[in-house]
Formats: sequence, structure tokens, C-alpha cells
Amino acid sequence: MDKQSKDFLYEYLNNPSPTGFESGGQQIWLDYMKQYSDEYITDIYGSAAAVINPKAEYKVVIEAHADEISWFVNYIDDSGYIYVIRNGGSDHQIAPSKRVNIFTDKGIVKGVFGWPAIHVRKANNEKSPSLDNIFIDVGCESKDEVTELGIKVGNVITFDDELMDLNEKFLCGRALDNRIGGFMIAEVARRLKENEVELPFGLYVVNAVQEEIGLRGAEMMAARIKPDVAIVTDVCHDTHSPMYDKKKSGDQKAGKGPVLTFGPAVQNNLLNMLIVVADTTENSYQRAATSRSTGTDTDAFAYSGDGVASALISLPLKYMHTTVETAHYDDIEGVISLIYDFLVQLKSGHDFRYIK
Repeated sequence: MDKQSKDFLYEYLNNPSPTGFESGGQQIWLDYMKQYSDEYITDIYGSAAAVINPKAEYKVVIEAHADEISWFVNYIDDSGYIYVIRNGGSDHQIAPSKRVNIFTDKGIVKGVFGWPAIHVRKANNEKSPSLDNIFIDVGCESKDEVTELGIKVGNVITFDDELMDLNEKFLCGRALDNRIGGFMIAEVARRLKENEVELPFGLYVVNAVQEEIGLRGAEMMAARIKPDVAIVTDVCHDTHSPMYDKKKSGDQKAGKGPVLTFGPAVQNNLLNMLIVVADTTENSYQRAATSRSTGTDTDAFAYSGDGVASALISLPLKYMHTTVETAHYDDIEGVISLIYDFLVQLKSGHDFRYIK
């Protein structure tokens, strides 16, 4: 990874982008993408697409989602402690002792998820963290003091953690799910530009908002673009890390390549083309199965309008929905390479229908 890519990676992923409040991260992403695309579109909720060859009738999407899990201020008690509700799939079990940023009209207020000492908890039957008992301390002693800082019900909260490198093999930090996807599709566009690839179709590089609460941004972008093909990136679980049952969760390991998903929402002819491309270009990949929907933006594209040929390429991830989400650099490169190699061989107008 060269300096330009790494600088973008760190700037983009370290920037907060909670569900419903993605605008700062989206602007960073779009500003980077402008140099590798012909034009761009945005929608009213903040999804963005950089477009290459926008006048072409045949339209191909490569997509990621931009939002990260977070919290909302829900209640401030008389002693100045703040209680929260989820914004997306935030994990209450990991909250105690974490530092947080609370976003207010007056700027960011620092706080911590407090928690009683272990010997106190043992004396009181050692309660586990739950949404009923986790709380944030911002150093105030009354509700009035909290509100004087600008904190109000509805303020969004993110964990205060940034990216780091682990052993020069892994990237570790919060919100790799799935802003690392936004990085990967951006690098595909950069590679196309630098290699002077002339695509015979329109390519829409889409970074959608609000995936964590139900694929909402992707739904809106699918309806707007009306693509013929969609390749979606997201993350999946590294089931070789501790406490997974591979018989139930599948067999995916970080460092072994991107994961291609089989399931009803995935268009099989498109998936087979991806497999052929991976095999002929010596891109390593893994396989996973899902019995119904994928639970990713793939579903939003697949079932939009008259239906869109859609497939999912996932990045194996350790410790999903924590502040130490961890991905292998080889897999990040693998996703970029597979999408790039797929695009350069795709012909405009390719019909993926089963029955013709």
C-alpha cells in the first residue's frame, strides 16, 4: 500500500461516521474519488456515488456502506450520568471502560463508559453490562452541568478509538465494518484510472449510508441508479478466531482471501463469473453460504425494481462490532484485485438471466 492510499485509509476510517450522521466521512470519501471519476451524485440522506462513463446505458455498481455503529444520548439523570440507546448494532458488553466522543452543537465532549470495580460487583452478585445499567460519565455532578456542555437527548456518541497496525499483517480499529469497503472500492476506481482502463459500461462506485439500521441507503441508491449489475462489499466473520462454531458459522479465515457468498439473494450466473475470474487470475477466495438473505446491502440491490444481478464479496473480519475490528492486509488487497479483474473482463450488455 503506497503513501497516498494509506493516508486516505487512515483519514477516512479514523473520521467518525455514525449511522444517520455520515456526512463528514462521506465528504472525505467523495473528495478523494473525484480525481478518479467523471462525475458524482449524492442523495438527500448522504449516500454518494462516483461515476465513470456516466452516459453509458449499461450500469454496473460496486458498493460499500459508510456508517458505523454508535449510541444516542437517551436520558440524563440528576447526578449527571448519561444513559444511552443503540444506533445500529452497538454492543453493550464492550462498553464499560471505553472512552467516547459525544457530538454536540458546541463541539465534541469527551466522556467514558464508567463501571464499578470488580470487588464491588462481586459483593453485589456481579451484574453484567446491559442497556439498563451502562452509563457515560462526562465529569459533571448534575444534569444542569451536563446540559451546559451542550449535551442533549439525541446527541450521537462514538467510541474514541483509531486505526493501528498489528504485526505489519493486520489493520485494527473501529468501523472497519464497513468503511474499509469504501476504501476498497475507491482503490478499484484509482486502479482503473491509473491503468487507463476504458470501461464499455457506466461504473457507479457507491458508498451508501444507513446500512446498520436496515440497508436504507442502498435501497435509495438502487432505486435511483437502476443498475444492471451490483457487486457489494461487506465484512464477514473470521470463524477461526476463538469462540466460533464453524459447523454453524462456516469456515472463513483472515488471510485466506475474500469470501464469496452463496444464497438466494446472490445471482448465480454473476457469482459463477466471479469464480471464473478468480480462478483464471489466481485470486484466492473462500466460500460461504446463507440460507436466506445475506443481511447486507446485496439484498437491497438484488430485490430492487425488476431485480438486479447482485453478488457479495466479503472481507473476513475478527471481532466485528467492537473497537478492535481486525482485517488482514492480504484480504484487503484481494477484494480490490478481484473486483478490478471482474470489471476489466465484463462486457457491456451481458445478460445474466437464467431463462432467455
